[in-house]
Amino acid sequence: MKFRSTALVKGFRQSAPYLNAHIGKTIVIMVGGEAIAHENFSHIVNDIALLNSLGLRIVMVYGARPQISNLAEQMNYPTPYHKGVRVTDERALEIAKQAAGHLQLDITARFSMGLNNTPMAGSQINIVSGNFVIAQPLGIDDGVDYAHSGRIRRIDTEAIHRQLDQRAIVLLGPIASSVTGECFNLTSEEIATQLAIKLKADKLIGFCSEQGVLDSEGGVVSEMLPIEAEQALQRLVELQQEERGTGRFLRGAITACRAGIPRSHLISYKEDGALIQELFSLDGIGTQIVMESAEQVRQATIDDIGGILELIRPLEQDGILVRRSREQLEQEVEQFTIIERDGLIIGCAALYPFPDERMAEMACVAVHRDFRDGDRGALLLSQLKQQAKRMGLAHLFVLTTRSLHWFREQGFSESSVESLPVAKKALYNFQRRSKILILDL
Repeated sequence: MKFRSTALVKGFRQSAPYLNAHIGKTIVIMVGGEAIAHENFSHIVNDIALLNSLGLRIVMVYGARPQISNLAEQMNYPTPYHKGVRVTDERALEIAKQAAGHLQLDITARFSMGLNNTPMAGSQINIVSGNFVIAQPLGIDDGVDYAHSGRIRRIDTEAIHRQLDQRAIVLLGPIASSVTGECFNLTSEEIATQLAIKLKADKLIGFCSEQGVLDSEGGVVSEMLPIEAEQALQRLVELQQEERGTGRFLRGAITACRAGIPRSHLISYKEDGALIQELFSLDGIGTQIVMESAEQVRQATIDDIGGILELIRPLEQDGILVRRSREQLEQEVEQFTIIERDGLIIGCAALYPFPDERMAEMACVAVHRDFRDGDRGALLLSQLKQQAKRMGLAHLFVLTTRSLHWFREQGFSESSVESLPVAKKALYNFQRRSKILILDL
């Protein structure tokens, strides 16, 4: 008898909308030297290869800070920092080139593995590196000459897009050349950030030691606006931790978001499968920095019918909601308010006005089971209350068989069938025995 995993099927089905949403998208992935040195890096490589095979356009930027520092220490040659940037003189540049070159070859080799015991066995992954980034010197700051530490002068985006069109993974490190033929040591976060902006990428993804930005209780903050990310970065500055991976990524993510990159994700390089979980699960696993909330409350359109049906069908099957046909939904879709997250409808409610009695019914209230702990029902109620008030209505009523206590908590009071509008009273199902609750607006 063969073992059958319903969890596998369920997980695959739940990830399907996200797979469709990501195919053909351009993402820039920033992997610091700390991540490369960690034992989980081989899994990260496998996951990136998997994303490539699924049709995502990937630019991978790797850093080499710890590797350069370790090699410099072995050679007994200190390489000081100024304002978070390594001062790279001639000797330090040679050390940086050696460390970065070694990493490039090692990463390329990992993607080239064809052993049977690797998840991507048999796949052909093309890794392309080149002079896509042109650098220029940072110059002198506060009397400190950065020498061969540099910044980006320009990026050959057309050449990168040509490689991505061929389904290659573009791999770029911290060493870039200039128009004069010199080499410069750049920060991986600047390269990743500017690549995301210039390529008009859909996402910027960074790995650090934590699973994202942590709150005061040690929990992961799932979503932040740029101003909130700036506040988190300021806290790191106060703790003198701004140059850690989280701080460096936050700086880049803030810049990227304000330049038009929709989402920047911060996840842990220690967590096996973090990249897959972040991109292909309902609520992700790390921290997103976004220009606007990933969740939007809006009026439904005819294009939302399928999503609403998918949301309410389980509740209809359990007898919690009255069954509605697709035809009925198409006729009444303008009555619906929805909560949309990453293209998925995770909440809905409908408002049916009865102007003559100055009343309105709140009906078909549903929130996806994975999002029921975030006060989204209260958010829908707030939206419908505002709509009813704009219509000049005085009362909001609901009919419910399972959510009596929740509606009481929101200020509703129990009432009788006689309190319903005439048209609704005629349709009341006495076999269903729904409780009637009314809220004064």
